[in-house]
Amino acid sequence: MKAGVIAVQGDVAEHAAAVRNAAAAHDESAEVVEIREAGIVSDCDVLLVPGGESTTISRLIHREGIAAEIGDHVASGKPVLATCAGLIVCSTDAKDDRVDALGLVDVSVDRNAFGRQKDSFEAKIPVTGLDDPFHAVFIRAPLIDDVGAGVETLATVDGRPVAVRDGPVVATAFHPELTDDPRIHDLAFFPEREVVA
Repeated sequence: MKAGVIAVQGDVAEHAAAVRNAAAAHDESAEVVEIREAGIVSDCDVLLVPGGESTTISRLIHREGIAAEIGDHVASGKPVLATCAGLIVCSTDAKDDRVDALGLVDVSVDRNAFGRQKDSFEAKIPVTGLDDPFHAVFIRAPLIDDVGAGVETLATVDGRPVAVRDGPVVATAFHPELTDDPRIHDLAFFPEREVVA
């Protein structure tokens, strides 16, 4: 499996490790490529749009010609995992004129809605498709405040969606790559397959 990590800014190495661990759980290997320019996305089986600073990520993927390629990847049915700032960038409405949202996940998002860096928190949350709760790390996390009709809510905190699936895209308000648990990456990229014991 060839996994591309949008690497213009954000948690690149952590996502690379997590997708390798998820692939290994299925007795597969993942070749991870860091994407900083156009012409690479089309060769990837799966994509990761990491956390970081959403306005910077948005500006750079459009400037480098990567944005349209991400849209083509999703249109072809290939999976994407978008986390934190990645969720904002992939949303239909980022509620911020500085973010040229890709419109890949039919949600509207409030940036930093859970608060500033000092308001970061961790919580064990039930996630649809996982047998046990996931230890989620929220850092300056966005809030999903409106979910489109075709979007499945996978997890909530205090009744507010924090993980969703829209077609081949799984998007989270938290940072699954900052734990040793690859199950969110597994859910995004191997949803129909049994984990090899």
